[in-house]
Amino acid sequence: MKNPRDIIKRPVITERSTDLMEENKFAFEVELKANKTEIKAAIEEIFGVKVAKVNTLRVPSKKKRVGKFVGRTSEWKKAVVTLTPDSKPLNFFEGA
Repeated sequence: MKNPRDIIKRPVITERSTDLMEENKFAFEVELKANKTEIKAAIEEIFGVKVAKVNTLRVPSKKKRVGKFVGRTSEWKKAVVTLTPDSKPLNFFEGA
């Protein structure tokens, strides 16, 4: 089994994701090849919570320009994790 910290790269903190936190949903950037069961197990092990549901989506790459050079950003995978109602909420802003 993979290391859970290799599967979960970082939390995605945007206006929309902070609104979803009130509904006990949290967004993370995850490894591109990770599946839903691996993501669920990694979140439960790292944060010590119970996961009810995992939704994933692939965020496509975008064209970016620097002067006359055109390149692309990396494609990445996002997971929106729904916690069970009885589990404790996650706090990303503690101890910063």
